[in-house]
Formats: sequence, C-alpha cells, structure tokens
Amino acid sequence: QVQLTESGGGSVQAGGSLRLSCEASGTISKLAGIGWFRQAPGKEREKVAIITDGGRTTYGDSVKGRFTISRDRDNGKISLWMQMNSLKLEDTGIYYCNLWQPNGDYWGQGTQVTVSS
Repeated sequence: QVQLTESGGGSVQAGGSLRLSCEASGTISKLAGIGWFRQAPGKEREKVAIITDGGRTTYGDSVKGRFTISRDRDNGKISLWMQMNSLKLEDTGIYYCNLWQPNGDYWGQGTQVTVSS
C-alpha cells in the first residue's frame, strides 16, 4: 500500500504563486512514477505535471513555463513538489497527487487551489 499526503493549496490572486507538496510513503517501487493532476468544477480530471521513474518530466500544455515539478527519493519515501507561478483563474481546482507503479495506482485526497481576480 502507498499513502499520499498533499499540502500547500490555498487562495491566491491571479499572477501569484503557490507551492504544492506531496509525501508518498509505504511500499514504493523503484519503477514508480509520480505527478499532479487537477480537476476544475464541471470538468474532467487532467494531467498537470508528472515525473517518470527515470526522472523525465512532462507538463500539460496550459502550465508549461509556469509550473515546475520536482521530486526527491529518500529512505523509500518520495517527496514531490510543484512550484506554480503566474497563476491564472483557470488554474483553480482540486489538485491531486498520483503515484503509479506495477502493482497499482494511488491517489491523495486532494488540495484546493483557488485563484481569484
């Protein structure tokens, strides 16, 4: 089993910044990838940014150049961060940490990000 705990969400004005964190613990494979997804009201969940087991990063088109994902592995745990700059109204939503590995797909409980004008 894997446990994911997100933090760092909140309310910010457009143009501002937030930093999200996710702590992954439990039985984590060396082949695990990890990343952030988000879901806005009335919309489907979408990929924001991910890091593969090999360290390759991929970003959604709408956040390229504004968001930066990073990861650290230590003692079997993974710490994941996402720096979000130049936030826009459309970045509002619930942000979920996701970890995938050969034996399963795991989600955190989500953290709310609200961007206002």
